Amino acid sequence: MAAVCSKQGGLFFVDGPSGTGKTFLYSVLLAKLRNQDKLVVAIATSRVAAAIMLGGRTAHSHFKIPLTLQEGSCCSFTKQSGTAKLLQQATLIIWDGASMTKRQNMEALDSSLRDIMDRSNLPFGGKTVVLGGDFRQVLPVVRKGSRAQIVGASLRMSYLWESMRHLKLVRNMRAQSDPWFADYLLRIGGGTEEVNRDGNVRIPDEICVPYSGDAEKDLHTLIDIIFPDLNANMEGKDYITTRVILSTRNDWVDMINMKMIDMFQGGEMVYHSFDSTVDDPHNYYPSEFLNSLTPNGLPPHVLKLKLGCPIILLRNIDPANGLCNGTMLVVRGFRRNTIDAEIMVGQHAGKRVFIPRILLCPSDDEMFLFQFKRKQFPIRLSFAMTVNKS
Repeated sequence: MAAVCSKQGGLFFVDGPSGTGKTFLYSVLLAKLRNQDKLVVAIATSRVAAAIMLGGRTAHSHFKIPLTLQEGSCCSFTKQSGTAKLLQQATLIIWDGASMTKRQNMEALDSSLRDIMDRSNLPFGGKTVVLGGDFRQVLPVVRKGSRAQIVGASLRMSYLWESMRHLKLVRNMRAQSDPWFADYLLRIGGGTEEVNRDGNVRIPDEICVPYSGDAEKDLHTLIDIIFPDLNANMEGKDYITTRVILSTRNDWVDMINMKMIDMFQGGEMVYHSFDSTVDDPHNYYPSEFLNSLTPNGLPPHVLKLKLGCPIILLRNIDPANGLCNGTMLVVRGFRRNTIDAEIMVGQHAGKRVFIPRILLCPSDDEMFLFQFKRKQFPIRLSFAMTVNKS
């Protein structure tokens, strides 16, 4: 607050395990400064984190950060753009989940702010910035990367200390929750939980599903425990927004989602995508082959939906009205080229929206040897999702 009021700028990092009150701290800062008619920018690395901050947006959406960044890259907004004018007037920037972003994203924003503020000698152009995160949680994803490459892409504390002289570190926030499970997670995150001779932590039986060796049977058991009385309870908003099956791989997530949509009752609609390649006059890649591909970040060729099923948005369509990458919705109706849906979480919860078919391309250019595009609804089922997406 002193840094904001003095307009001298400063850089702060809020560190603490999950459940220790970081988001509550951000909410208080937002409310206090906005009540003083000050402009505050609230962003997060993931849409799920951004949805629980008033006016929150994802960093890529708000700062126009390119999906593919090289060393020394900048954000894609110009010095005369509306985004630049907004950032010039902002008194505080809050970035939640900063530990999950690649350091190149942070460096791009730093470089762009130095440029638009004409203060190249100060971190972030002299703006007051609060970065928050938890290095105990998942780090940035580097495709097929080694541990060294993942750490190299991370927002390392050593990098912060070396390059940002004004950094202040707020850490070891006390937990707000009393349940034993929250304490258990904090002990694991802090490295104080008892381990065996191999350095492994025993997971309590209270939070485990017994493993019988029959994969099909065990998956049904897991589904019944996470989604008890699925069809009878799906009308309840709390039921939908408080449970999900997490996995580490996209193909496993797709398999679980397909199994659950088959179990789910309701009016059904199946949408097929239109796939094509760029500059393929000899038709080396037929449609049948393209239909079989499901790249990360793209919807499947066959999108099977039912009324009342939960879905997750995969693109930033209309951030101002809550339609961002990661927004959770429920299907309320079908059209030939639009889907009627209701936003389930965040400040726009309860709003009815229409989702159109759009042209999508894989964000990873190195995934294929050819340029591939798919016209489909930018959504996936969200009975299950990856740990990173959540």
